[in-house]
Amino acid sequence: MKSKVRPSIKSASLNLLSFKAPYMRSFHITWMAFFLCFFGWFGVAPLMAVVREEFQLTKSQIGNIIISSVMITIFARLLIGWLCDRIGPRITYSLLLLIGSFPVMLIGLSYDYTSFLIFRLMIGVIGASFVITQYHTSVMFAPNVVGTANATSAGWGNLGGGVTQMVMPLIFGVFISLGYLDAQAWRYSMVIPGIALFIMAFVYYFYTQDTPEGNFSDLKKNNPEFRAKTKESAGAFLAAVKDYRVWGLFLIYGACFGVELTINNIAALYYKDYFTLDVKTAGLIAGLFGLMNIFARSLGGFVGDKAGIRWGLKGRVYFLFIVLFLEGLSLMLFSRISVLPLAIGSMVIFSLFVQMAEGATFSVVPFVNKKAVGTISGIVGAGGNAGAVAAGFLFKAEGISYQQGLLILGAAVTAISLVTFFVRFSKDAEEAEKSELKEYLKIKDESLDEVEPAFAYSKSNK
Repeated sequence: MKSKVRPSIKSASLNLLSFKAPYMRSFHITWMAFFLCFFGWFGVAPLMAVVREEFQLTKSQIGNIIISSVMITIFARLLIGWLCDRIGPRITYSLLLLIGSFPVMLIGLSYDYTSFLIFRLMIGVIGASFVITQYHTSVMFAPNVVGTANATSAGWGNLGGGVTQMVMPLIFGVFISLGYLDAQAWRYSMVIPGIALFIMAFVYYFYTQDTPEGNFSDLKKNNPEFRAKTKESAGAFLAAVKDYRVWGLFLIYGACFGVELTINNIAALYYKDYFTLDVKTAGLIAGLFGLMNIFARSLGGFVGDKAGIRWGLKGRVYFLFIVLFLEGLSLMLFSRISVLPLAIGSMVIFSLFVQMAEGATFSVVPFVNKKAVGTISGIVGAGGNAGAVAAGFLFKAEGISYQQGLLILGAAVTAISLVTFFVRFSKDAEEAEKSELKEYLKIKDESLDEVEPAFAYSKSNK
């Protein structure tokens, strides 16, 4: 007869077909929330050709809009990471979903370039949802599967960026078929993802919990050790900020997730203008880039975990270098292709390495400083948006074509891949992680779905 694992243990397995245990309930609701955040965040991107025509936008103005959509997320992610360490992911995510739903629904009130730019800036706040997603899975899952859990939850969430490229033009088409003009149809289309975000705020609050042991509020009342750990968070925050490895990962994530955000913003316009396609066709092709998140980011986290089990923490880092280096090379290849079928094929290969690099990055992040997972996730996550902002200035320049911009971006990614060699762990850290990993591998075969934590949903949400 198998012995039950103590309630406070993290899950040593990722059973994707399960909703029973709190680990998996939180996992599934987390990625669904992130999916909707991505859908709302980039919902207007595939409709930008229509918006461009209505407001008579220049290339420079579109560049500013692209920058605004990701710039504010840098600061939001830094704050959100700190909030996760202080008040927990459940309340933090619920508030973010609730607040973020309004600019998504109300962007239709835009009447010119300036007002549209302001709404696009406000919508960017929901991009901070990524930090909560990674924090929540990091505290729920054990070292042997945390990379896979992080990558899968983020990857399936990022999938919203691809789905919106395909679905929003269809929703737009429905409103057109009902007799609405283009200027009305894109506005009404944006109400739909906004409503979905609003509803998800309440789902997240009532059906998830902060940790395997329960919610932060309950643990602070009933667990002296947890109270002491929370008080140490300020010191852990400073330690994380001073750690050069954190800023190395900041650059690395900018070179992968920053690139993905950039492609999400420009892909539909790129295919429409460069290959003279209509809005729907360009959106469908652009959506293929994001659809790779179905498996590509998960694959990066999975291989990262396997490399960690086989070669330790340094194995995770070496794998990160490989996929980031290949991302840079494949992006440069994509930028040189002018035949549509070949461009689509090379984009899919490039997308594979981009998203694997993202998954590999967050198979490393949880091990840098376990006392400041939220803070480090926030800083590294902000690096993704910082990379997108930098790329936005590149694509804003009137004298640089999108093809030239992609080539320069690919070269930059290839160079940044070398930064991975500065992300190192001490021998003590390697040994401690190896010891902890052995303990979790021993219990991997035990059924964690049978165990409910000390503070179940019915208690913690009263």
